[in-house]
Amino acid sequence: MDFAPSPLAALWTERMVQFMARYVLPYNAAWYQSIQQGVYPPPFLEDLKTLAKEEGLWNLFLPDLQDHEPGTRLSNLDYAPLAECMGRVPWAAEIFNCSAPDTGNMELLHRFGSPAQRTQWLAPLMQGEIRSAFAMSEPDVASSDPTNLQTQVALDGDEWVIHGRKWFITGAAHPQCQLLIVMCRNATEGQVPGEAHAQHSLILVPMDTPGVNLVRNIPVVHHHAPEGHCEIVFKAVRVPKDHLLGAWGQGFQLGQARLGPGRVHHCMRTIGQCELALELATERALERQAFGRHLSDYANVQEWLAQSRIEIDQARLLVLQVAWMLDQGQMDPHLLRAKVAAIKVVAAQLQTRVVDRAMQVFGAMGLSPDTPLAYFWTWGRALHLMDGPDEVHLRTVARYEFEKTKNKMGQGSDYFTTPEQMQRPARIR
Repeated sequence: MDFAPSPLAALWTERMVQFMARYVLPYNAAWYQSIQQGVYPPPFLEDLKTLAKEEGLWNLFLPDLQDHEPGTRLSNLDYAPLAECMGRVPWAAEIFNCSAPDTGNMELLHRFGSPAQRTQWLAPLMQGEIRSAFAMSEPDVASSDPTNLQTQVALDGDEWVIHGRKWFITGAAHPQCQLLIVMCRNATEGQVPGEAHAQHSLILVPMDTPGVNLVRNIPVVHHHAPEGHCEIVFKAVRVPKDHLLGAWGQGFQLGQARLGPGRVHHCMRTIGQCELALELATERALERQAFGRHLSDYANVQEWLAQSRIEIDQARLLVLQVAWMLDQGQMDPHLLRAKVAAIKVVAAQLQTRVVDRAMQVFGAMGLSPDTPLAYFWTWGRALHLMDGPDEVHLRTVARYEFEKTKNKMGQGSDYFTTPEQMQRPARIR
């Protein structure tokens, strides 16, 4: 079993590392200063995007990228270390046109969009000319159970009419956000009785459509994201009939299609942030003295750093396994779903633990904006809820284990591995 990155992944990761060091990090302070001054996106961002495109560091996340489309085609496994590298600077992914939620939206349009939809929306997204958002969560229902979603769509002549409210819509406040992909409940007359996951559809809604009202940009743990985590009201929003993405009633199926790769991207960016947090904490422990000794001399600090190293490496291996599984194509969908759910939990728990330890090593400075740790912790805490709370994903993993065990218990001798074990009762209590 070879755990080394492929030659292609190693090549592009080295290019990414050099690009980040040469072009991105020198602008890091300027980016935050620009945000504080209310200038977003910063004026230099387009220049960085142009440089990245010239270097081929563009649209790296699409394994099915066509030869005529802009970007560099990489598998999920080969893209993973690049996502980790981007994650060390939270705003960097946009430079490479690899930021969420655009990546998932581009994948949806790439796989399910009509020719007209791809021309109107996918092409400018892939060129980095516009941004997009995915509107699913709602404030009035428990969105962890997506069958609860109530924003409704109905057909009126040749137009879809949408009523409802969404919130925590990432990216909707970006000045270049021109498209919302909205998860809507089908009108009553279009529902399929008894099929809870066939009651919703995805509708493409231009951001400037009358009736789309951006109510507010919601701070996350008091952190204000300039690209936005927004609350949006849809009041009698009308779009043409051809703005249905995919088939009527396939909203959940399409939504699931974007989750697997998207979670690999999120988790690898998280691992990049955890690596940086560990590096900063280790340097701090070697430099800082308390009570006449360096922090690195204290056993509890050594244990914190060691635990962080072990947990980061464990998480990376699990996420890379999922990336590899996605690339294989013909995998057990139930196993793959459980694995994707698992990395979501692992990444959130990893980030809050590793960053929390690093903040403790830094002391009061760890709470300040003088390091990225406070922001990393905020994002890690949000990950426990984003794309579904940990508890929902843990339930998915547990259900797979229960089903796997039930199948074994019903298969008799296949459940055992030795002749002695085969003589035991099949049902173990």
